[in-house]
Amino acid sequence: MQAYSFKQINTLALPALIAGIAEPILSITDTAIIGNLTRNPTDALAAVGIVGTFLSMLIWVFGQTQSALAAIIAQYLGAGHIDAVKHLPAQAIMLALLLAVGIIISTYPFATQIFELYNAKEHILDYSTIYYKIRILGFPFTLFTIAVFGTFRGLQNTKMPMYIAVFGALLNVLLDVVLVYGIPNYIAPMHIEGAAYASVFAQIAMALLAGYYLYKNTAIPLLPKLPLHKEVPRFLTMVANLFVRTLALNITLYFAVRFATSYGKNHIAAYTIAINLWFLCAFLIDGYATAGQILTGKLYGAKNHTTLTALNHKLLKIAITLGSLLAILGFIMYKPIGLLFVKAPEVLQQFYSIFWLVLIMQPLCAVAFIYDGVFKGLGKMKVLRNVLLVATFVIFIPAIYVLNHYKLELHGVFIALAFWMLARTAPLHMYFKAKVASNKDSI
Repeated sequence: MQAYSFKQINTLALPALIAGIAEPILSITDTAIIGNLTRNPTDALAAVGIVGTFLSMLIWVFGQTQSALAAIIAQYLGAGHIDAVKHLPAQAIMLALLLAVGIIISTYPFATQIFELYNAKEHILDYSTIYYKIRILGFPFTLFTIAVFGTFRGLQNTKMPMYIAVFGALLNVLLDVVLVYGIPNYIAPMHIEGAAYASVFAQIAMALLAGYYLYKNTAIPLLPKLPLHKEVPRFLTMVANLFVRTLALNITLYFAVRFATSYGKNHIAAYTIAINLWFLCAFLIDGYATAGQILTGKLYGAKNHTTLTALNHKLLKIAITLGSLLAILGFIMYKPIGLLFVKAPEVLQQFYSIFWLVLIMQPLCAVAFIYDGVFKGLGKMKVLRNVLLVATFVIFIPAIYVLNHYKLELHGVFIALAFWMLARTAPLHMYFKAKVASNKDSI
């Protein structure tokens, strides 16, 4: 097989890129609309940021079925045995739904206590609790959609998730405007509750579309069937390793938001804007990481080492270029970007003081995300787990405490995140070069 061309990579990457930005668009839409309210906008914006961080943790931790499913299905596709794995997705989806229900039951009654751990107080705590108790109701629909997306991606189909994600994002924007601000004589303004309901309705619509298109466009059934598939143990091992890895990732984000909150409401509001823009850039680059994952999985199944190595080199060049372009665009639009989200001078001052750190990290982040995708495609979830554990507990947490000691505040938070990204990237690069590129790692 010849090396994949830029056009072939883009055929998978661009739809995945568009689909990938749906979730950060949901958060950024809430952020922009809430930040421009006339009643307590700073408190409400801080609450959206805190709850968004916690929900992202839940989605990332329990949504690992997508990566595991995509890897296994892509490998079977590459080996020419796709029919042998068609009953696995339904079993994975059922597991995801059971997990989602368990999360709702175990967190809903303790929402206030959860957000007190984030240093939320007074109005911010009240808003966080209200917002979360509505948003969490959409969690089962999100995990269902994630599992279906993983199935499509394993089949080398990134267009269907794109269509669904774009529809969900547009619906969320429309509902945000209608429910938050209201329609005179028809719908009363619902403030932060309206933003939460808008997201839930969008998540339900996306889940219904995902199930429908999986049923209509593939031979993969939606109803689980016994006995358990022979790949379930490997699938669960992958999910478990990614579960631990994602817990470590979200421990990083927890400490980041906790320190940011401790500096005051203007700081956490500025952090909310900056981190959501960081997530948006991450998801833009993640389209190529997704392409890397599903193509790597297919090449792994076909045992095509030479093309896999060439693919990795090409993806890295693309990612570094895209990361650099995002940074340049951010510097060009530096002032307008802040004003898009908030008008409060105190918040803008904090945001402008740290946004440059987010921007200069983008090329490094791009390389890290590409390696994440490649190693997921290889099925080397244990390697990803161990690297992130070291990056979080050996690098990030000591760094943020030291930087806080020197009173660097938000600057310290984002410098620690930069160290964390470097610690995620370097070991994967060295492993790939030493083991995979040199053909010392069995494929």
